[in-house]
Amino acid sequence: MIKRLAACIREFKKPSLLTSVTVSLEVVMEVLIPYITASLIDKGIEQANMPVILKYGIILVVSAFLVMLFGFLAAKYAATASAGLARNLRHDMYYNIQNFSFTNIDKYSTGGIVTRLTTDVNNVTMAYQMIIRMAVRSPMMIIWSFVFAARISLKLSLIFFITLPVLAAALLLIMKFAHPLFQRVFKTYDKLNEVVEEDLRGIRVVKSFTREETEKQKFGAISNRIYSDFTRAEKILALNNPVMQGCMYATVLVLAWFGAKVIAQSGGNGDIAGGLSVGQLTSLITYASQILTSLMMVSMAFVMITMSKASAERVVEILNEKSDIVNPESPLYEVKDGSVEFENVSFSYSKDADKKCLDNVNVKIDSGETVGIIGGTGSSKSTFVSLIPRLYDVLSGSVKVGGEDVRNYDITTLRDNVAMVLQKNELFSGTIKENLRWGNPNASDEELERVSRLACADEFIQTFPEKYDTLIDQGGANVSGGQKQRLCIARALLKKPKILILDDSTSAVDTRTDALIRKAFREEIPHTTKFIIAQRISSVQDADKIIVLDDGKISACGNHEYLMENSEVYREVYNSQVKGGDKE
Repeated sequence: MIKRLAACIREFKKPSLLTSVTVSLEVVMEVLIPYITASLIDKGIEQANMPVILKYGIILVVSAFLVMLFGFLAAKYAATASAGLARNLRHDMYYNIQNFSFTNIDKYSTGGIVTRLTTDVNNVTMAYQMIIRMAVRSPMMIIWSFVFAARISLKLSLIFFITLPVLAAALLLIMKFAHPLFQRVFKTYDKLNEVVEEDLRGIRVVKSFTREETEKQKFGAISNRIYSDFTRAEKILALNNPVMQGCMYATVLVLAWFGAKVIAQSGGNGDIAGGLSVGQLTSLITYASQILTSLMMVSMAFVMITMSKASAERVVEILNEKSDIVNPESPLYEVKDGSVEFENVSFSYSKDADKKCLDNVNVKIDSGETVGIIGGTGSSKSTFVSLIPRLYDVLSGSVKVGGEDVRNYDITTLRDNVAMVLQKNELFSGTIKENLRWGNPNASDEELERVSRLACADEFIQTFPEKYDTLIDQGGANVSGGQKQRLCIARALLKKPKILILDDSTSAVDTRTDALIRKAFREEIPHTTKFIIAQRISSVQDADKIIVLDDGKISACGNHEYLMENSEVYREVYNSQVKGGDKE
């Protein structure tokens, strides 16, 4: 985990290293100050020697200035390094997410990914900033303070070691009990984000069913779980401060007590063997404070690491996730035509699943054919077409496009030749032009208008005051469902694909518009292979082939007349929709 996170530092290694250097120089100057202060007291103040006072006073002022300078530089470099790490982590995570296959995406919730990109990254970078400063400063301060304290009085310096086992035991216990709670807190954060996102997306449904109070209670319950777990974790962490303070004050008291006795016995003369002066005792107490303060900083770093450990694990999980769909060693960069063939294809979303979504599917579609796909809910219609652009890989068998297994193609090449309008249509913030140009960034205005006319979208776009420069709200909130579907179809057509897949993409348009779109397809893009998933028989009735899916298997395949004679499932659907409607 540490190695994976460290790899994201990259160009910010220099400020990270400079942080350690400047912190080291800051520590050296801080440790020298008590030693200089002892000489100032013993040789200057007690002997009323003004030149000595001025000499050591100037040295102290210069030392203090250098401490401030190195401290400022250390803070500056640490902030740069931690902010850079945060940027690289988010960059690497987001870019890796973009490479995920649908299988990878299915493993994580949207709320969970958002939490990892925000809260978890913040926790990791805060811990990193503390580590590159405190992990250098505290050990160095402890070591050098003890070295200088031992030079003054080795026996009294040994008092520091009494507190170390107590502090170490306290820190280990705090980490042991706090870490599981923070793991649970961040998982609950995922759920909270999911609830908020779900409510905001479905706010119209919530209000239409007057479910505001129910949603408030759901949010409140999750929020209270976070509050409860976080409070318990913080209570454990809160023990850190009193333990540290108790050890610090106890050490200073013991040091002052024994130091005073030594001073009294030696008459305040630090030059005699075993003696101790007032200035030296002052320095010892200062070194004791520095050592214990450094230990407190170490404990704070442990607290931050405890909090961030759960976050780091979640961040690394995203960074290490590898797409299960990758390019072959020598990919093909040209799709010959739009022919599609399924050979003994079986598929399941889970490799361990007992039941397959598609089982031993065989079908061949020639280039330029229009293929209708119908079937009941859960019959795997969307799954069937998702295998063509290799959004998922088959468990067994093969899917061929242009006579080649889809696994032999360069992924970008394959998907550029297969345009898919998904069941759930998505538009993005920006103008209509910007949304359409997802299909072809270099498309001219004339091309935009042509595909919009094919998709019957131009007729409503022309009614907007800004026409193609009309702004689309996030998710296409300011256009109707049918308008959104037509814009998505136009966007797909702009790719000039060899294969066009419409996954129930005209369900929100009226039958007249649906018929006009299909007519435009036949006349304007006759050489494009078209797959039309629909619930309405009228949407697929004129197709060259109609595939009837039932429970993950092809129960029948043929044109309308053939299926009316040979498929009971198709005949039942037709009678319920068309014949029944005529009777009414």
